[in-house]
Amino acid sequence: MRQQVVAKKKEEYQDYAEQMKAVAQEYLPPDKDLIQSANAKGNVSFAPGAGEPGEVNILIRDYAKAGDSMSIVFDKAQKQLVSVNIATYLSQPSDAMKLAVTFARIPGGSSHAESTTIDGISKQLTVVTQNSSYTKRD
Repeated sequence: MRQQVVAKKKEEYQDYAEQMKAVAQEYLPPDKDLIQSANAKGNVSFAPGAGEPGEVNILIRDYAKAGDSMSIVFDKAQKQLVSVNIATYLSQPSDAMKLAVTFARIPGGSSHAESTTIDGISKQLTVVTQNSSYTKRD
């Protein structure tokens, strides 16, 4: 009996993780048409980034779903993404989800997603992916 309960919970969390992954793919990479649509509706604003000087925070409301938000921090001097933070939900606003991606620069090269955190609020499930040891190819 206990094994059945554990197996059922495991399956439930795997399904939930797949749903979170599918929602994350709606947001990443950002879609230029959705950004332009949000901008046309007046849902895009700019502010100085909270980190280093020269960073700009682009806040997009109602990006893919009503009530969601995406914050893109961009380093103007380095011409690269610093982070992307998304607050959204699965099928209902009560089923909140957060997604945070931080970027790092490969020495002498481009940037890559260094870490990704997907936080499913209602089931208290957090998935963290860490990418490291990238090197520039010649």
